[in-house]
Amino acid sequence: MTVLVTGATGTVGRQTVEHLLSKGARVRALTRDPRRATFPDGVEVVQGDLGAPDALVPALDGVSAVHLITFDGELFAPLETGPRLVELAEKSGVRRITVLHGGGPTPLEDAVRASRLDWTVLMPVEFMSNALEWADGIRDADEVREPFTDRLSAMVHESDIGAVAAAVLTEDGHGGQEYVITGPEVLTLWDKVDAIAAARGRAVRLVELSEREAREQWAQRGVPADTIDFLIMVYGNTPPLGRTVSDTVARVTGRPGLTFAEWATAHAAAFRA
Repeated sequence: MTVLVTGATGTVGRQTVEHLLSKGARVRALTRDPRRATFPDGVEVVQGDLGAPDALVPALDGVSAVHLITFDGELFAPLETGPRLVELAEKSGVRRITVLHGGGPTPLEDAVRASRLDWTVLMPVEFMSNALEWADGIRDADEVREPFTDRLSAMVHESDIGAVAAAVLTEDGHGGQEYVITGPEVLTLWDKVDAIAAARGRAVRLVELSEREAREQWAQRGVPADTIDFLIMVYGNTPPLGRTVSDTVARVTGRPGLTFAEWATAHAAAFRA
């Protein structure tokens, strides 16, 4: 079977591509600029933009399953082309479709849910890869500066998200499902910092910021005001969904989810001066 992966150069897209290859699927990776994209051998790279769906007809030719994202990869705005994308996928003979949940209702996800395809919505919680935002501070000053240090998170390894996506795209029995995807444990910021310190072989200080200090820090980094408001809301009162372990990874892939300690060990070089 051939699977079309959109957002293929992103954090989840790359992992989905690799897991599909390991399952023996033929992978077609969609990107705006194929000249700048690097993928493992055997991946067919095609040019395309989800914002211009009619130009994607050749990319959909012979495709059995599609992985979709809901936001424009450059503008980070919700894609409005969902109905046309779904129409083209149905006409092309696509059977299965996954959509990466964007944090709330979006036109594309709504169109997928209303389609005749075997759709599955993937709902990952906080990505472990978000910890890379601390890399500069850890390398330069051996510290992490964050608010709400006791906040809880069942953060998920990006590889596990890709593994779930690949299984859903190549196997029957997942149609009409919403899969919350978490890691195998609930952690505080203290736990995460300790894991990074152990992986890099050097202590890391956790400095707790007030809400005002956090807002100032994020604003200096260029984080938009609405995103700052969202972070304060989520970090200050994390919803149960984000701090409750689900069994999705084990149930869908047949293996336990990867831990943050494993993630930190694999990325230890990013935190060393």
